[in-house]
Amino acid sequence: MTDVLLKVRGLKIGATIYPPGEKSREIEIVHGVDFDLAPGKVLGLIGESGAGKSTIGLASMAYGRGGVEITGGTVEVNGRDILSSGLRDVRRLRGAEVTYVSQSAAASFNPAKQIMEQVTEAAIFQNKFSKKEAEERAVELFRKLGLPDPENIGSRYPHQVSGGQLQRCMTALALCPQPDLVVFDEPTTALDVTTQIDVLAAIKEAIHDTGVAALYITHDLAVVAQVSDHIMVLQQGAMVEYGTTDQIINAPKEEYTKALVSVRSIDHEEKQPTDTPVLKVENITARYKGTDFDVLKNISVELHPGQTLAVVGESGSGKSTLARVITGLLPPSQGKITFDGRELTPDLPTRPLEDLRELQMIYQMADTAMNPRQTVGTIIGRPLEFYFGLKGAEKQKRIQELLDEIELGDGFQDRYPAELSGGQKQRVCIARALAAKPKLIICDEVTSALDPLVADGILKLLLNLQKIEDVAYLFITHDLATVRAIADSIAVMFQGEVVRYGPKSQVLSPPFDDYTDLLLSSVPEMKLGWLEDVIANRKMESAGN
Repeated sequence: MTDVLLKVRGLKIGATIYPPGEKSREIEIVHGVDFDLAPGKVLGLIGESGAGKSTIGLASMAYGRGGVEITGGTVEVNGRDILSSGLRDVRRLRGAEVTYVSQSAAASFNPAKQIMEQVTEAAIFQNKFSKKEAEERAVELFRKLGLPDPENIGSRYPHQVSGGQLQRCMTALALCPQPDLVVFDEPTTALDVTTQIDVLAAIKEAIHDTGVAALYITHDLAVVAQVSDHIMVLQQGAMVEYGTTDQIINAPKEEYTKALVSVRSIDHEEKQPTDTPVLKVENITARYKGTDFDVLKNISVELHPGQTLAVVGESGSGKSTLARVITGLLPPSQGKITFDGRELTPDLPTRPLEDLRELQMIYQMADTAMNPRQTVGTIIGRPLEFYFGLKGAEKQKRIQELLDEIELGDGFQDRYPAELSGGQKQRVCIARALAAKPKLIICDEVTSALDPLVADGILKLLLNLQKIEDVAYLFITHDLATVRAIADSIAVMFQGEVVRYGPKSQVLSPPFDDYTDLLLSSVPEMKLGWLEDVIANRKMESAGN
């Protein structure tokens, strides 16, 4: 062992890209990055998508995925350069000295094998422990990570535990071989805030108890502030700023870092409702075909023209199911929905064309919401032709007007989705919805897959378009920072019911019901010691009960 566990110098990483209609070419995606990591310390790697965070993290295991190749520099683990080691040495490194926790545990676990077999596999394969010793260590880690029934949870299959529990099982998998370094790659990004706080606390406690060093990769500065000793800010494969967590959070030097720290600082003044709502949901109850369980229970909310109703809650609370009922994809078993003064028919196929036009939807994953074989012009032009019969020069003019509205401008009509960034793709989806001249747009987690700075731009765009078009938004999200930024009214959902509803100022002001209080207290804040304070408060509340 040395004073520096991980030493990276002049790290350069390249990749081969294949632009449509052009010859393949080599590009550099990481440009000479340097950093050190001492035993027992945590370095946070932060930046937007494409900054090189995961690529650098994987390079610490001498790995480049998807055609990525390490082209220069050195990566030393425990004093030896792993990039110049042979394949046999690298195999001894992975799963022994260095381990990895991915963003999606559900996609990483083998659904056909029990959890215990997968958690102990690397420790046994690397001859760190016997099978019996590895299983005993796994149970100890299950207990340390706060998993229920630690003695028996290992006998379950991945689908038999929740997403948060499976993410903790993956952390146990990484810690089981007693590694020197763990690479955490966005380990809580895909989780609800209530689940995220539990997993984050478990990870921090496990790091502290085991003394392992860690690289913690994320685009959420508030999250990384809770677990890191130092933070390295990356942009487009280069280091922008490096410092202690306290310095990066409280005294950032570079403009890009300052922008990350101040993200979600949108100042949106709550608007007062008009006399007549554009959408009125009354006593809606719904269940999926072939089941006898109500997934929505007596839901009543309303939304007024030019306003935003945020529907919030954790996964499984019924947010997206409510959207399915409103759009006619899931007929309710009771209740009615009134849109622009007329009652909507429950089934989508029976709705008139005008109802379809005036009620549009923007989906979470812009990648899967667009045909990859159609140009941007074709995608946006389709509703113009379908609803208004526009063709030729008139259609092209309107497409360009919409592109100008979403701040993309000239040169995008002939591009394909693969040639756009994540934020640009979502802007095209917004333009497609606006092309129909709707009165209501349902936005289903439209910023959850985007980096904070990109998401901030999308939210500002939506608010600006709302002022111009007077369109109403039903905004489905689990991000309370987004809710504070854009909502006029809020409906909090839990297990298929609305547990709190009203104007934003009222819903976000105490006294709170238990679930809303839990939801609000679980949103990471951009300050040091926040996680410890939350854990301490919950322990006090638990002891009091």
